[in-house]
Amino acid sequence: MLVPSSRPVDGDGNFAVDGDKWRQQRKLASYEFSTRVLRDFSCSVFRKNAAKLVGVVSKLSMSGQLIEFQDLFMKTALESIFKVGFGMDLNCLDGLSNEEATTFSKAFDDANEAVNLRFADPLWKLKRFINIGSEASLKKNIEIVEKFVHNVISTKKELLAVKSDPIEKEDILSRFLAESEKNPETMSSQYLRDIILNFLIAGKDTTANTLCWFFYILYKNPLIQEKIAQEVIDITCSKPNDANFDEFAAAITDATVDQMHYLHAALTETLRLYPVVPWVSILFQFPHTHSCWDMIRKN
Repeated sequence: MLVPSSRPVDGDGNFAVDGDKWRQQRKLASYEFSTRVLRDFSCSVFRKNAAKLVGVVSKLSMSGQLIEFQDLFMKTALESIFKVGFGMDLNCLDGLSNEEATTFSKAFDDANEAVNLRFADPLWKLKRFINIGSEASLKKNIEIVEKFVHNVISTKKELLAVKSDPIEKEDILSRFLAESEKNPETMSSQYLRDIILNFLIAGKDTTANTLCWFFYILYKNPLIQEKIAQEVIDITCSKPNDANFDEFAAAITDATVDQMHYLHAALTETLRLYPVVPWVSILFQFPHTHSCWDMIRKN
């Protein structure tokens, strides 16, 4: 299982549990992500937000402003993953999000940063006990995240109670809520919170950081950039410098993406050079013997 330092955010989600809980979540998630409804919904969400991102970059570029791509990629990834996970629009990319959503977004990022700092801070348990410094901030941020997520879950439950249309069950939370009706004791609101937040953690930073490194590599290799652009133009039958990105985004389908072999190779090479999860901390609950290692002691 993972080191307890990540528990405040991960809870009993897939990253922090082992055994039966891990198998149950893995089995259910594998089934849900293989369904056509969820795949189509995810693709439509990412296409919509990609078009929105291009619009934001275009405006900033035309105005001559400095563009902070990492911040834009983080907002785009959060907005997309949150929509797929909870079925709710944060609107953080275009600045139209309400105060509650903005507060959640900042608290979520700050909580993840504080958890990561624990790996480099041998005194984090003492700080947590005294409730000072980064641990005090982490506690407050977790409370904000908890309140926001539980409100979303409660609202979603109320909506699903009055609407039975299958289209209302496209997002991950709705599908897990439908599954929780079969086993309400095990899949409580807290358990659902842990599961969905783990999907959010898995998708947000990994997607945004990969995009950052990918565009960095394209900037350093103009020839590769030209080849990728030409491949996309040829496969989508679009025109170079086409200003209507909504029409271009509509042309990006599963079938067209499957034909973009050079783009796929470039993304794969980006992940090889700059892996988004370069290490994972594991805590062994029992002594473990590996075929080529010495005995690994408990803890």
